[in-house]
Amino acid sequence: MPVDAKTKYKAKKTKIVFFDIDDTLRVKKTGYIPESIKAVFKGLKEKGILTGIATGRGYYGVVEDIRDLEPDYFVTINGTYVINRKGEEIYNQPLAREVTEAFVAWCKEIGNAWGFAGKDKPVVSERSDLIDNAMKPVYGLCDVEPDFHLSNDVYHMWTFAENDAELELPEELASHVRMVPWHEHSSDVVANGISKASGVEHVLEHENLKPVNAMMFGDGPNDMEIFDYVGLKIAMGNATPELKEKADYVTGTIEEDGIFNALEELGLVEKELHFPQLDLDTVEGPVATIKTNHGNLVIKLFPDHAPLTVTNFVNLAKSGYYDGVIFHRIIKDFMIQGGDPTGTGMGGESSFGGSFQDEFSEELYNLRGALSMANAGPDTNGSQFFIVQTPEIPYAKKELERGGWPAPIAEAYAENGGTPHLDRRHTV
Repeated sequence: MPVDAKTKYKAKKTKIVFFDIDDTLRVKKTGYIPESIKAVFKGLKEKGILTGIATGRGYYGVVEDIRDLEPDYFVTINGTYVINRKGEEIYNQPLAREVTEAFVAWCKEIGNAWGFAGKDKPVVSERSDLIDNAMKPVYGLCDVEPDFHLSNDVYHMWTFAENDAELELPEELASHVRMVPWHEHSSDVVANGISKASGVEHVLEHENLKPVNAMMFGDGPNDMEIFDYVGLKIAMGNATPELKEKADYVTGTIEEDGIFNALEELGLVEKELHFPQLDLDTVEGPVATIKTNHGNLVIKLFPDHAPLTVTNFVNLAKSGYYDGVIFHRIIKDFMIQGGDPTGTGMGGESSFGGSFQDEFSEELYNLRGALSMANAGPDTNGSQFFIVQTPEIPYAKKELERGGWPAPIAEAYAENGGTPHLDRRHTV
């Protein structure tokens, strides 16, 4: 869905963007991170916007691919341990010893397994398939140290049980900590009053920013508090219904490049364009050879940019539709046009039976040598095409750039010629 004007207005105040990891930046089950995420962090940095990770994981659970993005801040272990990119501590708040001891006593009383998130590693009270299935996707195999809390700081705790969703903390313990489900057989047990939101608050104080300057991307229950705190909240397409209710905007899933697309809609990042016409030797895809009495013309096609147009051209060529067809219109230093079996410029039809729509791409242009579809107006493409032959353009490179043409394309027009006035009028 399109971003509304109110949300776009909020985005203009953004000075820092936070991201959850699991099922927000990265698919938890497979580890998949879309290539567009690199463009997100690069684009935000270029605009002077800070970035942060806000996660239930400890820093030791932040995978290398995420660290390589070089976020400015890491709000980890649900807000209890916050560091900057250099590893300097911004906030450090472990649980009180009496709370961890009371938690272990309760777990023993009900026959439950437990775990601890320390500053430098996670540990569990025992080894079991249930625990390993929950923890391995995040931390791998954890050390078994049931008494870890007696000699180490603990930042949050875990319950592990078949019936984890049914567990309730005893009243005294619940006055200090709360359970936040994160897995069907496990919950985070975190300090009351501390969350990813409070961790983000410490970052904002450190940067002298306000909540209105912060944006958050999230998907799950441990993002609820932070959605109540930041100025702009974006839920992933795979987010829980409850989180989507709190969101200013619901974007696509990870696989759909939801984060990049949302930030592009909000004007905070720009799509990184690639211009295949400027580097044809590296372009993979179908190639057409047009045999003429003056030699062969070799044409590289771009199905990713113009799928209907390429399908139509290939279908017609393979069916023999273009066999023996002449270039019926030749205008020196402008173009040569063909594709009409009648040779009059009035005939021809598409392989689909009727005309089909234009497919304009911001990465393809009517540079000299480009094959473009001839038409009689918008969305009237059939079988006819022309090949651009204009050797010089009447514009300077800077004029084209001021007119909105990308700098590399403006340079190609200035050096090699073409027909920029036909861009967005004829499908290349």
